Amino acid sequence: MEKPRILVVDDESDLCHLMKTALMKEGFSEIEMAGSIKEGWEKFETFSPSIAILDITLPDGEGYDLCKKIREVSHIPVLFLSAKSDEIDKIVGLAIGGDDYITKPFSPKEVAFRVKAQLRRVGYYETQTSSPSNTPETIAVGPFSITHDETEVLRDGDSLELTAKEVGLMACFMRNPNRILSKETLFERVWGEDFYGADNTVMVHIRRLREKIEDNPSKPIFITTIKGLGYKLIVK
Repeated sequence: MEKPRILVVDDESDLCHLMKTALMKEGFSEIEMAGSIKEGWEKFETFSPSIAILDITLPDGEGYDLCKKIREVSHIPVLFLSAKSDEIDKIVGLAIGGDDYITKPFSPKEVAFRVKAQLRRVGYYETQTSSPSNTPETIAVGPFSITHDETEVLRDGDSLELTAKEVGLMACFMRNPNRILSKETLFERVWGEDFYGADNTVMVHIRRLREKIEDNPSKPIFITTIKGLGYKLIVK
């Protein structure tokens, strides 16, 4: 079975060492470190990580920029590390394609568990342990279908380029077609955390999801807003 590969991009060597130690204690052995955007991108191309952990403040730019480059070619989970705790910084990180945002100072063990959670969310462990000769079953709802392991969403048979969180949202909607789902419900099911007013996080991801599944994101016909209640996937 192929082991998950983790790329950590942070210029604080002591912090990198602590994270690597914590990750190794949780059973991860394929870990590469980089201290800049340039080095991080080079490692990404040669190492082909299963997940990336990016510091936002790097010597040659921001982790946001590296995330954008990664998103052009890959949908692996991306976790941001930052000393910035302002909500706007978290929104920016999630809006450009990040899947999680961890504010410094943090426990390296917490990072390790969040890495595990992201890998589980994209079905990594399930797909790694299944027989390669077996094609995952699909669940069809309207024009959409999603593989049984919830790693890929298709519209009319064409694969959609979604992030892990966007796939998670579609999975929630497709398991509950034509039913209203509140922001609280979506956040707790997809992010696996208590809501505590994370309105903007859900709104940003819904907007990005609409841009990928709707013909006219400004006038959505699939994921509609039910004012004061939440969102609903409308299918016939």
